[in-house]
Amino acid sequence: MPRRVLAVVVLIDLLAAGFLVLHARDDIGSLRSGWPWIVLVLAVAGIVSTEASLGVERMRRRTDESPHIDLSSVWALAAAILMPALVAGAVVAVLYIHIYLRIWRRSGVPLYRFLFSLATVMLAVQSADAVTHLLAGDDPFHSGRGLAAVLLALLAYAAVNMVLIATVIVMSGSSRTLGTFVQVMCHGDEAVLEFATLSMGVLVAGAVASFGPAYAVLVLPPLIVLHRTVLVRQLEEAASTDSKTGLLNAAAWHVQAGREMRRAERINLHATVLVLDLDHFKLVNDRHGHLVGDQVLAAVAAAVRAEVRDEDIVGRFGGEEFVVLLRGIEGDDGRVAAEAVAERIRLRVAALRVAVPGSRDAVVVDGLTVSIGGATLPSDGVELGELLEVADAAMYDAKHAGRNRVRMGAGTGSQARRR
Repeated sequence: MPRRVLAVVVLIDLLAAGFLVLHARDDIGSLRSGWPWIVLVLAVAGIVSTEASLGVERMRRRTDESPHIDLSSVWALAAAILMPALVAGAVVAVLYIHIYLRIWRRSGVPLYRFLFSLATVMLAVQSADAVTHLLAGDDPFHSGRGLAAVLLALLAYAAVNMVLIATVIVMSGSSRTLGTFVQVMCHGDEAVLEFATLSMGVLVAGAVASFGPAYAVLVLPPLIVLHRTVLVRQLEEAASTDSKTGLLNAAAWHVQAGREMRRAERINLHATVLVLDLDHFKLVNDRHGHLVGDQVLAAVAAAVRAEVRDEDIVGRFGGEEFVVLLRGIEGDDGRVAAEAVAERIRLRVAALRVAVPGSRDAVVVDGLTVSIGGATLPSDGVELGELLEVADAAMYDAKHAGRNRVRMGAGTGSQARRR
């Protein structure tokens, strides 16, 4: 681990432990007789939900190697709202030790990662506890400011947890910019799932405060349904996603691009297919190894994705070849605008410097180039297969012309490919 990242990780661990020690003196003196029951119910409910989710995952995946979907923040936030930080921290410790023993240790997750994850959740819990009790005292659900307090506690929990994790992720990567940080923080699906589970945590806290600890178990069925829904979506994404780049795989790209082609033809829109091939990529693998090559592929995929719109369809065809369907390109049958997009991609790839962490002497790969061929609907064909053939031939024309070029449409490309 780079020293700067190690320093941040150790600092977060120490802060979590330090705040617990500071809270201990006040919280121990304010313990109530009813809290042990709440601790027991939340801890048991959290363990039951983890075991139930494991059963669903194994039935669906039939393997223990896939990542576990962690929904324990439901119980962690409920504990933070209902109880002092020290007591809530005890609930979190029980839940995460159980997760480590049942899942992370078997998956080979290092102990320091477990401790860091536990520390970030502890700090998030202490933040939510501080906001709740500062604004609404010990009973936020029967206070005039209760709703505002629990909503702000939810936001504090999410912000602290996400900021700490995103900081370490960005510091460990090759791109340590504000844009990368925001992208990690605002990763759509994970953020939505986190806020959904935290909202359920508020409902658990409200049920316990209003009706008693036993009512917390009523959240288990919808929580298991939520877990199953997320799991099904993840399995669908895994089946359509290239694991090295995060782009669509070839089969999924064909399905989505074919659907878009039919829509474009039906409503008389232009569409353009781009085929991209990294030049001399074999030299990267031969010189630095395939692991570095995989990092380079991921960086190139990110560069391509950054130069097209969200609605454009980007995939990896295998090896060092990528493919893009540009939707609804306007002007001069779309060719000029599509060529401009391809040129931006070419320039962005040429400017890449891929730093690969993991060793004392960091590997930096630069001097990458890409050859790009394009074909436009309807001038170069009306079927997806036709456009792919023309774009592929144009890409080979760019290769034969010296590489690091863009070629659009039919013409000399087919002759160049035959040579």
